[in-house]
Amino acid sequence: MWWNTLLLSLREIRRHLLRSFLTILGIVIGVSAVITMVTLGNGATRAVQDQITSLGTNLLMVRPGQRLGPGSGGAPYFKEADAQAVATQIGGIRAVAPEARSGGTVVANGRNWTTTLTGSTNDYFTTNNWTVREGRLFSDNELNAGAAVCLIGETLRRELFASGSPVGQALRVKQFSCEIIGVLGAKGQGAMGNDQDDVVLLPLHTVQRRVLGNQRVNTLLVSMEDGSDAERIKASLTQLLRERRKLADADDDNFNVLDTKQVADTLSGTTKIMTTLLGAVAAVSLLVGGIGIMNIMLVSVTERTREIGVRLAIGALEHEVMLQFLIEAVVLAALGGVIGIVLATAMSLVLAQVMQVPYLFSPAINLLAFVFSAGIGVVFGYFPARRAARLDPIEALRHE
Repeated sequence: MWWNTLLLSLREIRRHLLRSFLTILGIVIGVSAVITMVTLGNGATRAVQDQITSLGTNLLMVRPGQRLGPGSGGAPYFKEADAQAVATQIGGIRAVAPEARSGGTVVANGRNWTTTLTGSTNDYFTTNNWTVREGRLFSDNELNAGAAVCLIGETLRRELFASGSPVGQALRVKQFSCEIIGVLGAKGQGAMGNDQDDVVLLPLHTVQRRVLGNQRVNTLLVSMEDGSDAERIKASLTQLLRERRKLADADDDNFNVLDTKQVADTLSGTTKIMTTLLGAVAAVSLLVGGIGIMNIMLVSVTERTREIGVRLAIGALEHEVMLQFLIEAVVLAALGGVIGIVLATAMSLVLAQVMQVPYLFSPAINLLAFVFSAGIGVVFGYFPARRAARLDPIEALRHE
């Protein structure tokens, strides 16, 4: 009986192809909108997480001043000895990298480029997840002496050296020339929208002596070991720095500690909330599509009143008539769901490329959207089906 009922439903849908397509258009739009919004939202969440992770693994960023952002707000800067104290006196630390940073123009091959000049130690590669694509790291002698050597990011290599290898060539940084000893692996866009590959990495002492003209350290980058207690380490770090900066018990901290994992969790939570909100708004169109199905099924019942009367007169039961119209509504809604899934997949692939976020296929949201669309057919097809089943056979046969 089920098979015959399904064939009758398909035959009726095929008799009015244009009307059937217009009927399921609301379902198609609703399903595709929900899946596309959720897929792109998940991709944006992953992109944010990847960008935060690219800053460093289990990373604490310690800056002078009570506020986040550039500048110290009048608070004293750190010293290289502070980084050494953190590395030796706090457990659970993988690496600590002091960072001094400035902006400047570099020149090579007759081309100039304004970039970020960063001074640090080899621990910087550990704390910030940097790899060396070509060349080598700094030697101990180069770090201690503040030698004129540097590594450059992929953006700088592309802009100044085109397709050639820059290793071994000279790069003029402000008033001095340094030898390029390596090229950093590409990272791409950072969490704040900056280009992480637009950088020149020099020994800390080189930046302090030749660029800044002082011994200031702008940031302490602290990488924690996997599985370590972040709260304990932050408490120990705060206590140690307060002692080294000679702060009284009543004094506020004149530095701030930023946990990149907390930032990632916060931003991911925000994008997930926005994804849920957009998905809920898009789901409203599914209700509109359901109303369209109910409307067209009521029209179908009116058009087929005589046919229903004949079926009831020759012995068809009410639940059989009801089942026929109910299955027809479910088939329409499910067909709209399938088309919507296909359309959403195509749209998600295109928009993910445009927005530069990863495409993450979610079987759960696709299955949920399909089941929900079929459920819409059941809910909005029930009233027309019940109306058809309750027709008086005699009155139905008289219907013209």
